[in-house]
Amino acid sequence: MTIDRELFVSAPGKVILHGEHAVVHGKMALAVGLNLRTFIRIRPCKDDTVLINLPNIGTKLSWDVSQLQSLLPSFQDDPQNMEILKNFAGLTDGCKDTESLAVLAFLYLYLSIFGRDLPSVDVVVWSQLPTGAGLGSSAAYCVCLAAAMLTYCGRIADPMREEAKTSRWSQTELDLINQWAFQGEKVIHGNPSGVDNAVGTWGGALQYQSGRITPIERVPMLHILLTNTKVPRSTKVLVAGVKEKLLKFPDIIEPVLSSIHAISQECQRVLKEMTAGLSMDHYSVLEELIDINQHHLNVIGVGHPSLNTICRVTAERGLHSKLTGAGGGGCAVTLLRPDTDHTVVEAVKQELTDCGFQCWETSIGALGVSVHLPSSLTEDAREAFSNL
Repeated sequence: MTIDRELFVSAPGKVILHGEHAVVHGKMALAVGLNLRTFIRIRPCKDDTVLINLPNIGTKLSWDVSQLQSLLPSFQDDPQNMEILKNFAGLTDGCKDTESLAVLAFLYLYLSIFGRDLPSVDVVVWSQLPTGAGLGSSAAYCVCLAAAMLTYCGRIADPMREEAKTSRWSQTELDLINQWAFQGEKVIHGNPSGVDNAVGTWGGALQYQSGRITPIERVPMLHILLTNTKVPRSTKVLVAGVKEKLLKFPDIIEPVLSSIHAISQECQRVLKEMTAGLSMDHYSVLEELIDINQHHLNVIGVGHPSLNTICRVTAERGLHSKLTGAGGGGCAVTLLRPDTDHTVVEAVKQELTDCGFQCWETSIGALGVSVHLPSSLTEDAREAFSNL
């Protein structure tokens, strides 16, 4: 049974706190929820129409429900056959652009989750996350779509209904959201690890090693400065470069990867301690781990002059930074202590912005997928939806 009101859902992005590249070689990585979020509004549509509006990438499409209904027989025979959806949406073979992949994921989840009883819906997805920056934007999108559609059709509870005893979904319901979000991620990425959608679903932090994803119970919310260098990079090329170094200098690079693994373990231990009682000593250890890991990442060849600039600018003001994700450009995180002076942060943001970078003052350890009342949306999300 579908709900008869507008529904708002959000999911966080993600950053890798420690373990980049080492995780490819069987070591442990720590992924954490990033409190830059993707928001979705889904509501009934008066006409027999399905509308999807993605203002961040300038995409707005609509279809008659009858058109989508005609796809069901062949789609349900072979849900993995994306050619059916590509042909319907007029997408060319080998389409890899953000818009095409987002539309494909939407159509796949809409047809799969709603099944025979396709509703007329008006869907708007708006995000604080930049695309293509390694911050889990596609996973946050898929988590939002899955959670909103599953709730809309009644396959999971609506936490905002009057009789609800909690404003969160149950673990079983979150598992279902995560499973469908992972299917959406497969449409977009082919063979994803599942880490990004797991972080988007559960938030907080999780450990990833050798294909196994383990959520970490209770982690502190840490304030950070996130900086996007806007320097494009190829994850595939960077991963291949690390592998080449490992094959060429196994006795040198293997210990570095093992050290990165140990950094992840130590960081996890400190985060657990911080939930029992936070002290500035904990921050000192976290800062040291950030510095050591950044040096290691430079050693294995995934640094970049833009990232060095971020580390220099922040270090000059007593702050500690490291790359997050594939490196070679991309993004960096800077840890902000609770007692960091606001003027220092503003000065750093200004200098990094003057370098052509994009900065956000935000937090990690963020809450996972959540349902919202309109009044509980962030101010920028409220404004975005009011204009759409």
